[in-house]
Amino acid sequence: MRSRSSKRAGRLAGLSLALLLASALLLSACSDSGAQDKQDQAVAPKTEAGNAAAVKEPEGFAFTDTMAPMGHSSGVWYELFVRSFNDSNGDGVGDLNGVTNKLDYLQELGIKGIWLMPINPSPSYHGYDVTDQYAVNPDYGTLDDLKRLLDEAHKRGIKVIMDLVVNHTSSKHPWFLDSAKGKDSKHRDWYTWAEDKEISLSSLGPSGQPVLHASGKSHYLGMFSQDMPDLNFDNPEVRQEMVKVGQFWLKFGMDGLRLDAAKHIYEDFQSSVDDPQTSVKNKAWWQEFRQGMDAVNKDAYLIGEIWDSMSVVGPFLDHALNSGFNFDLSKILLDSAKNERANEVGSTLNRMFTYFSKQSAGAFVDAPFLSNHDGNRVMSEVGSDPNHARMAAAMLLTMPGNPFLYYGEEVGMEGMKPDERLREPMIWAADRKSDGQTTWEAASSNGNTVSVAEQLKDPNSMFNFYKKLISWRYEEPALGDGGIAPFEIANEGVLAYGRVSGDTTLLVVHNLTATKQAVDLNANGEVPFTKVRFQSVDEGIALQGGQLELPPYSTVILQ
Repeated sequence: MRSRSSKRAGRLAGLSLALLLASALLLSACSDSGAQDKQDQAVAPKTEAGNAAAVKEPEGFAFTDTMAPMGHSSGVWYELFVRSFNDSNGDGVGDLNGVTNKLDYLQELGIKGIWLMPINPSPSYHGYDVTDQYAVNPDYGTLDDLKRLLDEAHKRGIKVIMDLVVNHTSSKHPWFLDSAKGKDSKHRDWYTWAEDKEISLSSLGPSGQPVLHASGKSHYLGMFSQDMPDLNFDNPEVRQEMVKVGQFWLKFGMDGLRLDAAKHIYEDFQSSVDDPQTSVKNKAWWQEFRQGMDAVNKDAYLIGEIWDSMSVVGPFLDHALNSGFNFDLSKILLDSAKNERANEVGSTLNRMFTYFSKQSAGAFVDAPFLSNHDGNRVMSEVGSDPNHARMAAAMLLTMPGNPFLYYGEEVGMEGMKPDERLREPMIWAADRKSDGQTTWEAASSNGNTVSVAEQLKDPNSMFNFYKKLISWRYEEPALGDGGIAPFEIANEGVLAYGRVSGDTTLLVVHNLTATKQAVDLNANGEVPFTKVRFQSVDEGIALQGGQLELPPYSTVILQ
């Protein structure tokens, strides 16, 4: 990885095609007029894959990094746990009608898409061990309730995707109960039985965990737990059934699917982690699944949980998934906010997007996030410091692609592992009882969290800070669709990066620190940015002649 001191400042590039053309021109020009021409052209992308346009910049300033094409952003998304979100009937458990009741709240925040955590029947509170892929958990309501939710969301311009658990089922699923009866059962080969496949009982999972569990005299594969037996995707009947499941929900009205444990379809054992065939088979399956979904809705949004390195994620984007959650970026942003130090996000994403774009022929859309149901909540991760939480949000919501928020993040909810503490009831009212507050679990981590009702009335609340940042993305499409490029700043606590789309060039600058910062934007050549387009604070920001003053914990977008 290149260090901050070794990078050239203020660099930006265009799409792959434009870069090849620009390189040819530079090689020709160097023989006649030397290196000066390198600062005369900047290449900037349009959001459509495979198109590019050249953008003239004032002398002394040039972005020259490769910036890969990416698909269109569909807006800011919101992950919600139905059980904890809102209770419409007073039984203490969140439900689908409760979500419908809060669509206006989500619309006011600026949400364009909802990800529903598992809503299928399940014996567990979290729902990731499904017993019927074609039904709705009765705790949450009925198929009619779900249809109403979809209809009302669509009226408001909000898309809805649901968690689809493909890798495994519940051990109480009728398929598994039949499979466990013996070798002659109809669904025997729908699961992996060690004795049938001659798998050593000493075999361990990818993380060294036990993955073979006893059932009578046989042992079955359950990578996550004995309650979640893995389906056998080498069996074409299983693959056909799971395609059928996905098609069912798209026909029902879902706008897409969040695909749980996407990389574990074939990555089950330690021996499979580094086996090249694992990636090949995973990719082939998800391409098959994509084709099945395209038969119903070619615009269906498929996003996968692929908690791994860039090189592992890339193949899933090849005519298969639209997005993979950007786990690496989450850590980068949270660490910067906590430590009040700039990061290399511009160059890191630049490199990552180049690879993803090549894998997907420019069609992928990045999916940045700060926290989700499996990780510590943002406010807790930054030590309960609201300034650090705001700066993390400001970085997230100026990233390319489809940012995902986790319910309650916008009001500063807290929660640290174990998982139950990450999934506590949404805090709607100050009394912790009214306005659909759920009570299935104590909100023990959120005794000091200011309620939604109170924050809606406070213009300086965390909610209204998130609402402001989200509104920027819709006022300026380059924040969603544009590429990203590094911009060097000498100040350790100041982070900057370019955002470019077509003829629009923006510079995002964050003061991550508790002290006022004076920033020389012209340190590496005169910059063209003369206008403050957006600012996160009302006072203390000044821009003149390339000299920028930033108050503590503030963000500015220049044009």
